[in-house]
Amino acid sequence: MQVGIVGKANVGKSTFFKALTMAEVLIANYPFATIQPNKGFAFVRVECVDREFGVQCNPRFGHCSQGTRFVPVEVLDVAGLVPGAHEGKGMGNQFLDDLRQAHALIHVVDMSGGTNEKGEPIEPGTYDPANDVKFLEVELDYWYLAILKKGWDKLARQLQHEHREIASALAKQLSGLSVTEDMVADAMKQLALGTNATAWTEEQLLQLATILRKRTKPLLIVANKMDIPTSKANLERIKKQFPNHLFVPCSAESELALKEASRKGLIEYLPGGKDYKPTGQLQPAQAKALDFIKQNVLDSWGSTGVQQAIDTAVFQLLKYFTVFPGGVSKLADQHGNVLPDCFLLPPGSTAYDFAAKIHTDLATHFVAAIDVKTKRKVGRDHPLKHRDVVEILTNK
Repeated sequence: MQVGIVGKANVGKSTFFKALTMAEVLIANYPFATIQPNKGFAFVRVECVDREFGVQCNPRFGHCSQGTRFVPVEVLDVAGLVPGAHEGKGMGNQFLDDLRQAHALIHVVDMSGGTNEKGEPIEPGTYDPANDVKFLEVELDYWYLAILKKGWDKLARQLQHEHREIASALAKQLSGLSVTEDMVADAMKQLALGTNATAWTEEQLLQLATILRKRTKPLLIVANKMDIPTSKANLERIKKQFPNHLFVPCSAESELALKEASRKGLIEYLPGGKDYKPTGQLQPAQAKALDFIKQNVLDSWGSTGVQQAIDTAVFQLLKYFTVFPGGVSKLADQHGNVLPDCFLLPPGSTAYDFAAKIHTDLATHFVAAIDVKTKRKVGRDHPLKHRDVVEILTNK
């Protein structure tokens, strides 16, 4: 799974990315500080199952703290986009193409209104962030439309002449964006598109591209810079303006500061938490900065929003869930690691899907599975649920 981080230049995308991953990236106060995409791993939070079995887990990937399991998710921070990106402005075509494999997108917006349409810093409150919400979706839709229309006239004539299946042909054309035949068929039905593709209008093609983009690149809006006074009123207004969008209030700089202080042993802080605990000797300037974060971010919004953003993208937007491999008689692997793995699975996943996720050999030789919590044997089509612990039985 991959989550893309998108937005205009200079809105705090790279700070958000670093706060998520703690990777070393260039953070600069000018447009296009990021050119090549930054890749790293964020971690979604899951209530660990180890306490239910009276054991302490030893994750191979990620970590577990205070009963909370942090499961890795790949994230991609692409360069800032500008209006007209789909036409190549600001190297936009290249930056959009970097997002092809992303399952969901996190759109970072400077909610203070302190970054203009060109990605230049201005006085907070002098720019309307609603423009950014609109412009990015327009760019994404027209990006999809451009891919859809590549060789469209010739393809439409061939489909009409050869009586080929439209949904299948379009799914193949858009396969790089994870579009499936069923998605295309559903979208065509929703738009009441006829079987004569040569008669489809430009507007209908754009509507089709929009539906497919929303299905394959669902979007979460991170309202960044919520520590700036102008942000609160902007967020309240824009949430009413876009009632169908998901918003997470955020201060990426605050999260980064808390994680840095935690790494230096100055505080105890669990990502996504609503507070921190001083554990080291703080200098007056450090104490003042942390006090500001507590009063203006943690107390006001319940968290910095960075952890909530990745959790919301994975569990609410994509509706993924977690399953732990384990055995009824033994929860440890051959190296003695207890509950070492935790897998993220898409909605509707079955016991057989889980076996295939772990290893193709388990799927090939699949016989049955066992729900370790209930010790009940289940078949290949048994639907799994969040935080299941499953043992796979094979004939090998």
